Amino acid sequence: MPTVPDIPGPYRFFFYSFDCQEPTHVHVRRERMVCKFWLTPVVLSANHGFSSRELNRVRAIILDNLARILEAWHDHCGE
Repeated sequence: MPTVPDIPGPYRFFFYSFDCQEPTHVHVRRERMVCKFWLTPVVLSANHGFSSRELNRVRAIILDNLARILEAWHDHCGE
């Protein structure tokens, strides 16, 4: 499970290797909560436990680090 490096905060941004056939996206975990965001455009795909307020915070972090996340996706999954 590749993790996107160097994004500070309580969240872990990661991909599943078997998801590479899907459009670009990132999974986000904190404690027992997890969500999934599509990256082009940045839109929530699934949520398990995060509040709306926290999802907005996660989306803002994704937007601030979008280039880094996309680079990690392409490094792992290819173009």
